[in-house]
Amino acid sequence: QVQLVESGGGLVQAGGSLRLSCAASGSILSINVMGWYRQAAGKQRELVARITSGGSINYADSVKGRFTISRDNAKNTVYLQMNSLKPADTAVYYCNADIKTIGTSGVPYNMQNWGKGTLVTVSS
Repeated sequence: QVQLVESGGGLVQAGGSLRLSCAASGSILSINVMGWYRQAAGKQRELVARITSGGSINYADSVKGRFTISRDNAKNTVYLQMNSLKPADTAVYYCNADIKTIGTSGVPYNMQNWGKGTLVTVSS
């Protein structure tokens, strides 16, 4: 089994910064894409940023220039540095990873994994 555990959420004033972390653990053969999504109250979950194992990065237009995604492949961990936070950034942030794992049959397979989420609240 594979588990994703997020940390780093909290309450911050507008203009402040937070750093989210997400560590993957378990039967991991490799991790392709790791990313962060968020879901605000009453809205659909949306992509914030994603990074491939080779370092290719995509950001949502709403966070470009303010958020930075990075990863430590040796630690199976992805980070999201969030600067110049706005009240509109308030949401539950979820980690996502495309992980190659191995089942009880011994056959490798890819699986999308989600963390349980961490709440980020930005006050005005």
